[in-house]
Amino acid sequence: MTEVITDIHPTKHWTKLDDGRVQCDICPRLCKLGEGQRGFCFVRANVGGEIVLTTYGRSSGFCIDPIEKKPLSHFLPGTPILSFGTAGCNLGCRFCQNWDMSKSREMDTLADQASPAAVAQAAKQLGCDSVAFTYNDPVIFHEYAIDVADECRKLGVKAVAKTAGYVCDAPRREFYAHMDAANVDLKGFTEKFYQKDCIGHLQPVLDTLVYLRHETKVWFEVTTLIIPGENDSDAEIREMSQWFMKNLGPDVPLHFTAFHPDFKMTDKPRTPEATLTRARKIAMDEGLRYVYTGNVHDEDGESTYCPGCRKKLIGRDWHTLTAWNLTADGKCKFCATQIPGVFNAKPGTWGAKRQPVRLNTTA
Repeated sequence: MTEVITDIHPTKHWTKLDDGRVQCDICPRLCKLGEGQRGFCFVRANVGGEIVLTTYGRSSGFCIDPIEKKPLSHFLPGTPILSFGTAGCNLGCRFCQNWDMSKSREMDTLADQASPAAVAQAAKQLGCDSVAFTYNDPVIFHEYAIDVADECRKLGVKAVAKTAGYVCDAPRREFYAHMDAANVDLKGFTEKFYQKDCIGHLQPVLDTLVYLRHETKVWFEVTTLIIPGENDSDAEIREMSQWFMKNLGPDVPLHFTAFHPDFKMTDKPRTPEATLTRARKIAMDEGLRYVYTGNVHDEDGESTYCPGCRKKLIGRDWHTLTAWNLTADGKCKFCATQIPGVFNAKPGTWGAKRQPVRLNTTA
């Protein structure tokens, strides 16, 4: 039976096919849908011979997070960020750490409703320097994320995308024209890993990273979740670090974060802290200057050091800043080395707290 879909918002990245179906062109899946059918992501659907978005203006919840939780270490450190997601995802990661939202097929999980202007106004009123599209991938709520980003820009609030980078070229270019920062998940560095564990492909993600580095001014950082026995070998980490150095350069921050058993991958142990430390050392040995560890208590791996004099510039304990040795223009206080990133003259003081908030308005 064909589903009747009534909650819709128009989109433009799609193609009519000769067989009467419509192809969604937002991501490399290129889902080909008959009337009333939903794509792999579940939230983009064929209604009336057009691809529509079914989650525009609806969220699975809003929360004020520390920006370090995204994770971003060189973008407005210490500041609060208003975070939200919707439902669905265009990848099928067996290890998803937010599966209750990203794999949701229940629109009832979208409890909060807010227009783009309401989100931006809430961020401003709550004292947030930025808004994050996170918890599930903003690629699939492309139109809503862009409209929110535009409203934020009017109020001087930054827009941040937490994404897997699995997107086609035209929507990629449109999307990042509206973003100020991003954290991109590079989930592994083999096609086998992406096919088996993510139900996707590696190359589109690499294309996104190269595009961000060479064709935009978006500040971005990269995260790899290290999973024991899956993507944690020295050889793979070294090959990834070498690609990173060659294609992105030494100054793009790289985060190695710890896996915990979840969703469809509960047979794997948690990532040992020693594994992250080893990965960090390999990456730095290959020339990367800013490599971090996450999801473990590791003050050394969480902190930022000057590549010139090796002094600690930004100390971190979990998501709390413990030291600040940058000048107002983002240079090392000790040797004047310029540190890449987007920094306020003074660090934020939000700390590690998370504060859920409700936006019950569509104004």
